[in-house]
Order: sequence, then C-alpha cells, then structure tokens
Amino acid sequence: MSKFSNFNFNGQKALIRVDFNVPLNAAYQITDDNRMRATIPTIKKILGDGGSAILMSHLGRPKDGPSEKYSLKHLVQHLSELLGGIPVQFADDCIGTEAYNKAAALKPGEVLLLENLRFYKQEELGDQSFAEKLAHLGSVYVNDAFGTAHRAHASTAVIAQFFPANKKMFGLLMEAEVSSAEKIMHQSEKPFVAIIGGAKVSDKILIIENLLKRATDIIIGGGMAYTFMKAKGGSIGNSLCEDDRITTAKELLLAAEKQGVCIHLPGDSIIANKFAADAETSTSPSNNIPDGWMGLDIGPEACEQFTHIIHSAKTILWNGPMGVFEMPKFQHGTKAIAVAVAEATQKGAFSLVGGGDSVAAVNQFGFANKVSYVSTGGGAMLEYFEGKVLPGIAAINS
Repeated sequence: MSKFSNFNFNGQKALIRVDFNVPLNAAYQITDDNRMRATIPTIKKILGDGGSAILMSHLGRPKDGPSEKYSLKHLVQHLSELLGGIPVQFADDCIGTEAYNKAAALKPGEVLLLENLRFYKQEELGDQSFAEKLAHLGSVYVNDAFGTAHRAHASTAVIAQFFPANKKMFGLLMEAEVSSAEKIMHQSEKPFVAIIGGAKVSDKILIIENLLKRATDIIIGGGMAYTFMKAKGGSIGNSLCEDDRITTAKELLLAAEKQGVCIHLPGDSIIANKFAADAETSTSPSNNIPDGWMGLDIGPEACEQFTHIIHSAKTILWNGPMGVFEMPKFQHGTKAIAVAVAEATQKGAFSLVGGGDSVAAVNQFGFANKVSYVSTGGGAMLEYFEGKVLPGIAAINS
C-alpha cells in the first residue's frame, strides 16, 4: 500500500497541489476537464477519511497579476459537479486574509479552492517566503500535480520543506504517474518499443539519447522523421527539416547502431502539395519525395511496418503523433499506431502514452481506455524520460 492510501486524513486539513490548468473558451467554459477528473479520487479519499481539502493550482500564464481570464473561480461549479455535488468554497487569493480565514474555518468533508497561484510572481520564482505562507494553510501537504513536477516552483518544490516527512506525500494521480514512468524506464520488459513523433528533432534529442540505453526499437514518425531521412541522404522535397540538426540525427543513428538498437523510419509517406486540410495528396517513398511536395503523415507501408514492430512489444512508450492528425487527410498514420498500441496492450504489453499531442490523439480516436496508462504531464513526462530529476518528485522524496 502507498503512503497516501495508508494515511488517515481524519481531522487533517490537506493542502493539495493540483493541476487544474485546463483550457477555457471565450465564455470561460472548460473545453477539456481531463486534468480535473484525474485528481478527483485523491480529493474523495481525503474527504472520505474525514479530512478537508484546500486546493491550489495555476491556470495559464498571467503576466500582470490578477485577471478575469485566468481566475480559477470559473472552475468552481464544474469541480462541485465532479465531486458529486459537494459545494466548493472559493478564496479570491491564495495567501490573503480571505484564504487564511476560509482555510481555518474549513470543516471535515469541505473543499476550498484558492485563486491562481501565478497571480504572484513569487510562485514561478520558487520564492521561499511565498511557499511558507502557502504552507500555513494546511496540516498535510499532498502533491497531485504531475503536470508541474518539472517546475521548481514555490507550490511544487519549495513548500514540501515546511512539512515533516510523515505529512508530505504524493496523491493517487502522482503515484500512478511516477509508478508508470518507473515501469517504463527501470522495469521494462523486452522487447521495449519507443514510438517518438512530433515536429522537431531538437525537442526529442535527449529523450532519444536516454532511450538508446533502454529500448530495443525506436520508431520515429512525424515531421522529425524527415530530418533523419535527409541525414541518410534521402530527398525530402519541401518536408519539415531542421538542417542544423542533421549532424545530430547522424550521430543518433550511429549511436543506435553501436548499441544494437533498431531505429525505424517510415518507408513511405502521405505527401501534400501544401500544408492545408484541402491539399492535394499522394503517396511517396519517404526518402524520395518530389520537389514542391511535403510529407504530412506516414504512408500505408509504414503503418504496416510499424504495426508489426509494435505487436511484438512487451513494453511501449508513445510520445508524439505520426503526422498532422488534426487534419482528417493526415490522421491515418497516428490512428494506425493507436490501434496497434491498443492491440499489443490487449495481448499483455504495458503501454504508456504521454505528451500533449499523443494524449490528444488517443482521446480523439477513443483509445484512452485501451492502453495501460495515459499521462497527464506533457513537459514533466518528457523531462522524466530525458533522465532529469523532477523537482516536484525530489521534494517529496527528500
């Protein structure tokens, strides 16, 4: 059993760092509540024990202090609904008089949501005094915000020092995130297939380097594949290419060869005459794309090639789409990967999907419940797989 599950919150005021950084439309309505839903079990366990919950989060990137656009008050009603109708109190500040008074008056089973932490610059600066003021609000500190674990902010990395070791812990979501990531990086069964996509090689250099020590196969798709194709002497037409990363791509291919890791590039691509939903399309070998055309998705042969590799896997990490899946003409490759990962999972493989776009894709195509774990933390997960120490995790473990 975990520290959190074993802990009895009866009579405790749990100060919980949540990640409620959800998208809002112009009418301040939530357009994707996944991050809020993910932390509901943590809140419910605390309330069920007879504790109270004081929730703190950021929302967006406010530049000049408080603003209507970034106020967490827009989340109160929906949060109450997610909690089964429990009323949610709101404090118009996170360290002001109202926040302290409402936190002090909070009874067992009650919930208080604080105003946006980032209305204070001290939050992102990791200010010690600001962290201490936040700490005074609760008797136990729970970090359930994996999405911000890579930030050395006051509420994620600094605040933990103001609580004794037995009164600071991960919430259920954070525990699941860390345990799934550990399973991939330190307990992976072979064959271990990593699927890396997205636009730029520069965004994924460190993760590929780190995976070379662990994976048996690395599948590369998306725009970044064409930098590798060019590095191997292919013609890529007008496809996305980071010319300043060609040497890096060559070095990664060479390192993989030396370490016995197979890097797989798409044999063919769906190509277009322009970057648009109504573009003319055709299929071409990925290393022989005509001038004036660009690769915007992996082709049918590549889908077959990659599916075969994924089906043999015991461990799968998927980070990044295979093409411009937001446009229907270029979503087939990403969907084929989602199907293959779901099928491999059904056969017993452990699969983790992480990174904004791949998570959006599995949700869009309805596969979120058919993989082992879908991470809520884009940047945090990426940095974890790059081998970096995440401040939000280190603060609880120290």
